[in-house]
Amino acid sequence: MISNRRTLAAVAVALLLVTSGCIGFITGDEPLTFAADPAAVSDEAAQDAGYELNGTQPLEINETFEVAGQERQVTATNYLTDYQKSMELGPLGETEVGVFTVVSTPAVEIAGRTLNPIGSYSNERLVEFVQEQYSGMSDIERVGEQNVTVQGTETTVTKFAATATLEGQEVDVYIHVTKYRDGDDFIVAIGVYPQQLDSEEENIISMIESIEHPAE
Repeated sequence: MISNRRTLAAVAVALLLVTSGCIGFITGDEPLTFAADPAAVSDEAAQDAGYELNGTQPLEINETFEVAGQERQVTATNYLTDYQKSMELGPLGETEVGVFTVVSTPAVEIAGRTLNPIGSYSNERLVEFVQEQYSGMSDIERVGEQNVTVQGTETTVTKFAATATLEGQEVDVYIHVTKYRDGDDFIVAIGVYPQQLDSEEENIISMIESIEHPAE
């Protein structure tokens, strides 16, 4: 489950489903385009936490919807910035033990109404998307939360315990999830690491507090 690509794909698919679902309500004579600004962790914070940038990936959706008997074309672009951390982990050897992903998704506002339901989703609902899209994660349980300030906004970081598959073995992991709004975008951050590395929580919180949007 700590697999970088698989975690990235899980979050990507989840947010694509959310976005494509909400923009089905949009009507208009011309194609509508919405694009988020990329978000990322400051280089200094990522380096101090021992995480390496794995890149920023745009996820563009082009959807055609039938509204009032007419077709409408909508384009929406999300961005995912992904980080990973590798170290020696007992019998597993050198392996990727930490994943941190920052997602920016447009609020999609029409006539003052925010149509992206991400804005109303709890952290519990957000972590469910990861579980739904990846069968190797199970037994997710909320174990705590704390408030942090990101870009001048106070947000709640919820901590979950879960069981994941790493190198073919079941591993107990912690998942940290938070969400806040900055400008026209919603920002979602997700960090995952083995429970035996409990001290890793400090690094995850530090990276959340150091998110930059738009990314420099």
